[in-house]
Amino acid sequence: MKFTDGYWHVRQGNVLNYPVEIRQIRTQPDKLTVLAACKKIVTRGDTLNTAILTVNYTSPMPDVICVELVHHDGRLPKGPEFDKQVIGGLSVEVENGGDIASFTSGKLRLQVHKNEGWNTEFLYDGKRLTGSGYKSPGHIRTPDQNTYMREQLDLSVGEYIYGLGERFTPFVKNGQVVDLWNEDGGTCSEQAYKNVPFYISNFGYGVFVDHPERVSYEVASEQVSKVQFSVPGESLKYYIIGGASMKEVLGNYTKLTGKPALPPAWSYGLWLTTSFTTSYDEATVNSFIDGMFERDIPLHVFHFDCFWMKEFQWCDFEWDRDVFPDPQGMLNRLKSKGLNICVWINSYIAQQSYLFEEGKKNGYLVKTKDGGVWQWDRWQGGMGLVDFTNPAAVRWYKGKLKTLIEMGVDCFKTDFGERIPTDVVYFDGSDPVKMHNYYTHLYNKAVFEVLEETKGKNEAMVFARSATAGGQQFPVHWGGDCTASYNSMAETLRGGLSLGLSGFGFWSHDISGFENTATPDLYKRWSAFGLLSSHSRLHGSQSYRVPWLFDDEASDVLRYFTKLKSTLMPYLFSSSIETTQTGLPMMRAMVLEFEGDATCEQLDRQYMLGESLLVAPIFNAQGTAKYYLPEGRWTNFLDGRVVEGGRWVTEQHDYFSLPMMARPNSLIAVGQNELRPDYDYADGVVLHAFELEEGREASAAVYSVKAELELEVRAVRTGKRMDIAASGAGKPWELILRGVGEVASVTGAEWSVTAAGVRLVPQAGADRITVQLKG
Repeated sequence: MKFTDGYWHVRQGNVLNYPVEIRQIRTQPDKLTVLAACKKIVTRGDTLNTAILTVNYTSPMPDVICVELVHHDGRLPKGPEFDKQVIGGLSVEVENGGDIASFTSGKLRLQVHKNEGWNTEFLYDGKRLTGSGYKSPGHIRTPDQNTYMREQLDLSVGEYIYGLGERFTPFVKNGQVVDLWNEDGGTCSEQAYKNVPFYISNFGYGVFVDHPERVSYEVASEQVSKVQFSVPGESLKYYIIGGASMKEVLGNYTKLTGKPALPPAWSYGLWLTTSFTTSYDEATVNSFIDGMFERDIPLHVFHFDCFWMKEFQWCDFEWDRDVFPDPQGMLNRLKSKGLNICVWINSYIAQQSYLFEEGKKNGYLVKTKDGGVWQWDRWQGGMGLVDFTNPAAVRWYKGKLKTLIEMGVDCFKTDFGERIPTDVVYFDGSDPVKMHNYYTHLYNKAVFEVLEETKGKNEAMVFARSATAGGQQFPVHWGGDCTASYNSMAETLRGGLSLGLSGFGFWSHDISGFENTATPDLYKRWSAFGLLSSHSRLHGSQSYRVPWLFDDEASDVLRYFTKLKSTLMPYLFSSSIETTQTGLPMMRAMVLEFEGDATCEQLDRQYMLGESLLVAPIFNAQGTAKYYLPEGRWTNFLDGRVVEGGRWVTEQHDYFSLPMMARPNSLIAVGQNELRPDYDYADGVVLHAFELEEGREASAAVYSVKAELELEVRAVRTGKRMDIAASGAGKPWELILRGVGEVASVTGAEWSVTAAGVRLVPQAGADRITVQLKG
């Protein structure tokens, strides 16, 4: 929201109160409070009839400073609030010197310059990150008597801003106006399903605005050297998050708001759905599944979209008996084929559902101000909305889902959650405006919890569309309604990378687009992209997505990349566990991995899949790939070609290829099962060592599907010698050295030269291997 008229003036009718003079500094062992007058105080009379702004500085954990800007503090607080982790007994330093008052948490330091009007700055390990200066913080009263609080934080030359949720607008947010308000607007608009009030800077810090309601951002727009954010009301709370790198900043943010859970291993396989408005029954479903198996395309999850329930009755969580007369038998038959089952749900209860009367009678549905049930006709006629602030309603809703889980359903696609009204009354008295964005958090949390309660830790997952801050704890999320076009494929990736820089670790999308029907060319290109994402789903709106409906080669392409992903599962699952520990996304923007490389700062058509694989999807019908490689010798994982980095590369690729480049000095674990994503990853695993670099350690960990560490290998090259150490190697494994030159001798392993590289097979009981190179 813009409040000014150019740089000098306030917009007509607006009244802006901003700190002009610091009048008092108060210190406590864990808190610094600054009182600032909104005009220059010369005489005692100047202390009358003026606003005072109070700024409190505290810290919930090291390297994080909370800033709370308050105008009037008398309003009663109303929830909801974001859940945050706070470390008790945290040691901070609070000082009130002659010219500077400071507050230090870990290596992050706030400095208040007491004699310079209003001038505060944040430093990490002595390096200035950002600051708030003249006219930056403030309280605004608009002509309609609404009030807002705002802050403006400095931008430096060459500084870029990322994040703010899953946004499909340009990847770098500089120059954009962003209002955080969950909407069902598709992927081709400025609206977003997942609005997250957190941004991260390439200068090594993040800012989390602790408000679930609408937060309005002006990112180098209203003032080109500032990031402005504003909220309605009389107070504003935000956190400056520091770290030694962007990775560490993201780790600290997810430490504050919650780490992603680990999805079950089976969920990484290929998903196929009925599609949305298509006609289907058990025979149709079996024709899809059997058709995949007949074509040797591994299929791991089958999803029933909306019409598994009877029309006009969504959601009643009852199978449509006219279409599925024997749902339990059908589920048993599908699961006997080795499939996991997902069904579509949302939190809306249609008036024709038997659940509507239950919810109405027991107060489980969101109410109007006069005490009735809130209803409208969008999506489902007369639908109401489950009130997840009511613990009894949560238990009721979970109970309905538990019945489906007991039938054999393994997970739920938690659709919608964006169109949440603001003229309603919640059971716990929550502010309905704040609940608009936050509602989806309670919805997905309830569904995730019932899955975890019934299936166990690391066996629960949802397939969610909407989210806000903290929603990363309940994976997986998908990108919403994209269109069958290359433009939409590219905007989908932009959204996913933006979401990853907002704390979300696992992300998927509708392969070949949800709306319309892709050309065979697009279907095949998107299949490669989809199978090289954390999760992979074929889904559409009005047409089926089985590959043979596109062309014969589509089946071959889908088979190839599905099997490739299965063999990569030891690497991908290890990356997933890292995500749960660090908060780093599996699909990473290049700037996150190569922070010092200026070319990576704006890249949004390629990404790192985990730490070691660069993927550049192809976004055109000509098969042309144009991508950037950072410094070093990169190896195409698919064909073994070595490409020198530090430059842009242009290549032609057929449908069975794309730039999938192994990072120099990386160890990538490859499994032996190409048919399933959930197998014994350590049994016969082959570790590929790519271009080991002088004096730098490369490492790889292999886990079981239960997230237990089974094998860890570390390799380091010193001159012509390579030392390889392994622990937990109770099962046979191999190592292939790629790009090392000729070998003179090996101790601790049998060795041979293959087309891929030097193959090492450890001797029984050996935990160390030494390789001596020639020359």
